[in-house]
Amino acid sequence: MPDFYRLEVDQALAELKSDPRQGLTTEDAAQRIAQYGKNVLPAGESVSLFTLFINQFKNIMVIILIIAAVISGIVGEFEDVIVILVIVIANAALGTYQEYRAEQALQALSAMQVPNVRVRRGGHVGQLSAEDIVPGDIVLLQEGDRIPADGRLIVSANLQIEEAALTGESQATFKQIHAIPEENVGIGDRKNMAFMGTSVTYGRGELLITETGLKTQLGKIATLLMNVEETQTPLQKRLDSLSVMLVRGAIVVVVLVFIAGLLRGIPLQEMLVTSISLAVAAVPEGLAAIITISLSLGAARMVKRHALIRRLPAVETLGSVTTICSDKTGTLTKNEMTATLFALPGHEDVRVSGVGYNPDGGFFAMHGEYGGGDDQPLDPTQNAPVGRFLQAMALATDAYLETNKEGKTEVVGDTTEGALVVAARKVGWTREHLEQDKPRVAELPFSSERKAMTTIHQIKVNDGLFPQMPYLAITKGAPDRLVDWAASEHMPDGVRPLTAERRAKWQAQVDEMASRGLRVLGVAYRPLDSVPAEVKPEIERELVLLGLIGILDPARPEARAAVATAREAGIRPIMITGDHALTAEAIASDLGIIQAGQKAITGAELEKMSDDQLVGALKTTSTFARVSPEHKLRLVKALQSQGEIAAMTGDGVNDAPALKQANIGIAMGITGTEVSKGAADMVLTDDNFASIVAAVEEGRTIYNNIRKFVMFLLSSNVGEILVMFVGIIIGLPVPLLAIQILWVNLVTDGLPAIALGFEPTEAGTMKRPPRPVNESIFADGVGVKIIWRAALLALLTLGAFVYGHTAHGLAPFSNTLGIENLSREQVVELVEEEIVPADWDALTVDARLALLTEVDETASEEEGGNLIIREAERIPRTIAFTVLALGQIFHVMAIHAGDRKSFFRTWFSGNRFMFYAVLSTFLLQLAVIYVPFMQGIFETFPIRLPEMLGAVAIASVILFAVEIEKLIRNSRRSAA
Repeated sequence: MPDFYRLEVDQALAELKSDPRQGLTTEDAAQRIAQYGKNVLPAGESVSLFTLFINQFKNIMVIILIIAAVISGIVGEFEDVIVILVIVIANAALGTYQEYRAEQALQALSAMQVPNVRVRRGGHVGQLSAEDIVPGDIVLLQEGDRIPADGRLIVSANLQIEEAALTGESQATFKQIHAIPEENVGIGDRKNMAFMGTSVTYGRGELLITETGLKTQLGKIATLLMNVEETQTPLQKRLDSLSVMLVRGAIVVVVLVFIAGLLRGIPLQEMLVTSISLAVAAVPEGLAAIITISLSLGAARMVKRHALIRRLPAVETLGSVTTICSDKTGTLTKNEMTATLFALPGHEDVRVSGVGYNPDGGFFAMHGEYGGGDDQPLDPTQNAPVGRFLQAMALATDAYLETNKEGKTEVVGDTTEGALVVAARKVGWTREHLEQDKPRVAELPFSSERKAMTTIHQIKVNDGLFPQMPYLAITKGAPDRLVDWAASEHMPDGVRPLTAERRAKWQAQVDEMASRGLRVLGVAYRPLDSVPAEVKPEIERELVLLGLIGILDPARPEARAAVATAREAGIRPIMITGDHALTAEAIASDLGIIQAGQKAITGAELEKMSDDQLVGALKTTSTFARVSPEHKLRLVKALQSQGEIAAMTGDGVNDAPALKQANIGIAMGITGTEVSKGAADMVLTDDNFASIVAAVEEGRTIYNNIRKFVMFLLSSNVGEILVMFVGIIIGLPVPLLAIQILWVNLVTDGLPAIALGFEPTEAGTMKRPPRPVNESIFADGVGVKIIWRAALLALLTLGAFVYGHTAHGLAPFSNTLGIENLSREQVVELVEEEIVPADWDALTVDARLALLTEVDETASEEEGGNLIIREAERIPRTIAFTVLALGQIFHVMAIHAGDRKSFFRTWFSGNRFMFYAVLSTFLLQLAVIYVPFMQGIFETFPIRLPEMLGAVAIASVILFAVEIEKLIRNSRRSAA
């Protein structure tokens, strides 16, 4: 490819065989995408499943388990080795699955963020994914667009591009289209080129794409951009700190258990493996993975509710939002702009029929109240004031109309301008048709400071509607500004000076139209002898006023309900708009954002306020009109200074600072610029306020589910620690074997915990106040619940352990379990008959004690007398093991129902995964007890049905205890 910056526009077009008016044909584009490929930069290589699996073995807890397996192998416990390794592999498989799901969810979210661009192909302008553009495409640029690929500018109307991503220069660069003859010109000095990754900050232009993908300047340094740093959410960081604390606490407890076991005479190898297993069970190593999955899958669910999360921390912050600052147009309203009313100097008001962007409709001179029935049809082609007004407003637009696949007319560009283009189309006029006689030769783009835009046209053919001058500047914008800037008005009989009395009448007309909820624009013109060398804002003075346009943008029906829901949830909606104050008040009152009698504060009034005064004003109104993006930033800071967690919407380039400052920046997916989307935490795919409220609800649900998970997992882990610690300290035999602890940690803790991530929204979620953003995960009694439930779980397990001994005549606090006092018949009920001496009944108690405590260094454990003791412990240990496992199942059932509803009312409604997790866990626990080969591995005993039912009854106590706690709490809430 040649150096396109050295070519003139026509040479560059010829080189790429592209037509500036037609663009590429569909066939040309298809051939070129096959030749050049997609316009994408390489992402970092996704981690393979095998790599994810291997990475699981880098976890310190897994390494400790492997060490335990090695120790077991050295001392000859090969069954333990096999079981530990199986559990390690199963745990690694589960961790791999969790990380894979999280990565897939995040990749799906990233894929949804590919921007669209406006491209001219086959003579039509349409939206196209940035990935599908090819060299030779003509891309239309406007303020707020991100440049999708490298290209040669062929049109530049006051175009400025910020190129800090490539040059490091934060000041925007003014662009032009003339060739640069010098060779080896630096990137920053190629004023006629635009580069991928940079942003349009002002003006308008057209870009001939020259390079895509890796061939772009950004593509050449793509490898530098592939080192994406993974960040954690604040919640993940807090829970990581919690995990460190738990590890330290677990080490202390495990050491104490280990020492106590040795002092009790329990063999070193057994205590070593048991202590390691207890340490592994004590540390919630799956905490971070489960939370990442919850956040990622929650973000994926939000997409279905039209909210695309760009930054994961936003998911948890959403649950804390106290204020939503929302734009009016398109977010609280339908954004289906319809020009419905013209107010012209010295002419009857004109009603325009039709709805939305359908170009069917007509024009009617009003002879009474709006829609009163006395309106007379008129033809703008035969009515000079109306025709002049229509032509002027159509020429001063950049929007296009296109027909989609369903045959429906859509606007490409600004929707307000779309309403003006549609109004002209109702006469059969298009901007392209009008520009044949009055081509655009220069312009002053819209700015939020001026609230106006101006286009300059050469008068090639004068149809008598405008003065006999070579050029004409047409200004469109805020009506109050245009009335102030105008020096005269165009009456039916000619141009007349705009007197103070007439100026006041125009201002009253603006107020009257705005009070109906109409968005009002003014249109004016100024004759010119020549085109200025530089178009400055001063050209928008000494104007000739043509009239006002009233544009109807009705409130979204769902927005009213969403505002009510937000208020009920303790969230304050604030409406921010650039429209007239009366328009804002009418819409805000209709939606319930402000009460009768409340007034909107204008940007001019806000400018005069100090920060303290602004804080005070925020307490009296929730509507701000005629504001600029800088005002948005002040509003966010004022709200945050009062401890508010503010969400702010925006769509323009200048909204980016406010979006960055807000706790949750929300960009518009349909009308928003790429710059605003890049600055936002969340993008609304339907630009709908109701979607913000839905996202808040989803954010609260996700946080609630994470709290449920933390409460379940920590109470289970702490319960397991207490069982082992207290049991050994008070003189009981080891309550659970290492293998049993690992089983509970993997199966009973694992499956239900994952299912908690699929919990639906609880009833009343949006009737509670927002959660403080720095609130501890243990707030609202969660910490207390973890402690007492863990203690109850341990008590039930140890109680079942003691009961299992005493119910079979064993003494749990004796080193020999009191077996010496049992008859042979009683002992045979507990252990295999062949290991009990045939003359047991003939032996004295002392002889039995000697047999039970005999240690033969040359004999294996199976040949020693203490095999009887170990076998006898199987029944009570199996009962305790079952109570602990089933107790956790009953606990998760209670947690699943929520804090305010009984499980016996909800059962498993809304979360079938929880039902499957509970059922499968229960069946697996039964398998461990009753499947013969698993009995040998886990050293369980096939307890009888009455004992199993007793274990289930004991385990269910935790469910009923939690239900009673809910009942007491709900009664207190009702009383309060």
